[in-house]
Amino acid sequence: MPDLPELTPDEVRRYQRHLVFPGIGEEGQRRLKAASVLVVGAGGLGSPILIYLAGAGIGRIGIVDPDEVAVSNLQRQIVHGTSTLGRPKVESARDRLRDLNPAVEVAVYRETFTPESGRRIARGYDVVVDGTDNFDARYAINDVCLEAGIPYVYGAIFRLEGQVSVFCADEGPCYRCVFPEGPPEESVMTGEEAGILGVIPGTIGTLQATEVVKLLVGLGDELVGRMLVYDAASARFETIAVEPNPSCPSCGVDRRAPRG
Repeated sequence: MPDLPELTPDEVRRYQRHLVFPGIGEEGQRRLKAASVLVVGAGGLGSPILIYLAGAGIGRIGIVDPDEVAVSNLQRQIVHGTSTLGRPKVESARDRLRDLNPAVEVAVYRETFTPESGRRIARGYDVVVDGTDNFDARYAINDVCLEAGIPYVYGAIFRLEGQVSVFCADEGPCYRCVFPEGPPEESVMTGEEAGILGVIPGTIGTLQATEVVKLLVGLGDELVGRMLVYDAASARFETIAVEPNPSCPSCGVDRRAPRG
């Protein structure tokens, strides 16, 4: 494993449960240390994603979010706290991750993720994770990931429901294959209008973090070509097939970016 970083004695102690786990072991942990993951959004979904990725030992984590911490966030955005009210979310999250795992490098981007800014921000990352709550950001993530050949770990929630999938991976669909266009803006309720059960983003964000680790170490079957749907009201999970669309304007056969 000449290209993978060695683990320090502290890291061997810290990641002991991973090192004895057959699906990860030393090589897998070194892969996590060598990896860089960009999380777009440091809110309800981004909070558990960031915490579990830092705890897992991802070597470099990028955080994108233009907002500040508000008291109404604290019902679900567990990466923040009362002591960080009014601070930029990226700084609040960065400090929490550094406290959790000082060995993790954290880069912050206090800006909106757009197709233009995203090309610059996502450069050099191995995976991009969607912790956003709007369609514009998701389409921007999708297009940037397609162009760069980076897997896109998608998650979304609404009240008691959530869904997770992996887009823009080899032989799998992209986000636009499944959602060709967003609904009319006037028909979309914000979280402030619809309400959010605070534990739902925790459930979905944790599943997204799991998919990231699986992608990086080659563990199990990733949610490529499949979407996991969660209904908290009935406590049920369902997996549905999602396929590439040959006519997709983003990733159709003639448009898909080469991998490499």
